[in-house]
Amino acid sequence: MPRVKLFNEEEILKKSMELFWKKGYHATSIQDMVTHLGINRGSLYDTFGGKKNLFDKSLSLYCSINQEATFEFLKNEKSVKSGLKKLFEIFITDSISDRDQKGCFVVNTTTELNPNDIEINKVLLENKNRFEKMFCDLLKLGQDRGEISKDKDIQSIAFLIYTLLSGIRVVVRLESSKKKLLNSMNTVLDILD
Repeated sequence: MPRVKLFNEEEILKKSMELFWKKGYHATSIQDMVTHLGINRGSLYDTFGGKKNLFDKSLSLYCSINQEATFEFLKNEKSVKSGLKKLFEIFITDSISDRDQKGCFVVNTTTELNPNDIEINKVLLENKNRFEKMFCDLLKLGQDRGEISKDKDIQSIAFLIYTLLSGIRVVVRLESSKKKLLNSMNTVLDILD
């Protein structure tokens, strides 16, 4: 008789994402996973193929959730500039209020596992490229609407926005002055004028 799974795979994937996000890949043991996820080792391996596969799926889920949420947020803003400003403000506020100082799962993974893991590097690069394209498309829309000058190099600015948003998650661990972080944001947004 086949064994019946007594857990929801999607819930387990979300819980594993939270665990890896907080602890990182190397600091998370199989026992940590069994305890946190509430499933036994056999189920972990049978369903997810082990720690590495579960990590890969968790990272992909995180990327997907963030890309979709950012896209939905920005597409509902009436102004490109005000949308970007709100996005930065949310990022800064969330980063400062992150009591666990988890930062960003993508940034953490980039510093912990990249460039040694080719598969991880591929996921991280794809994530970066999607965010850059999203920001570039948004800036192009701003140009089409007359909010942003046509002479601006929107590809470079899109990369700068991605870089600053990623960097905020790291810098906030050392510098939690909201004023300084907002001033940095304003400096970047002034480039759009």
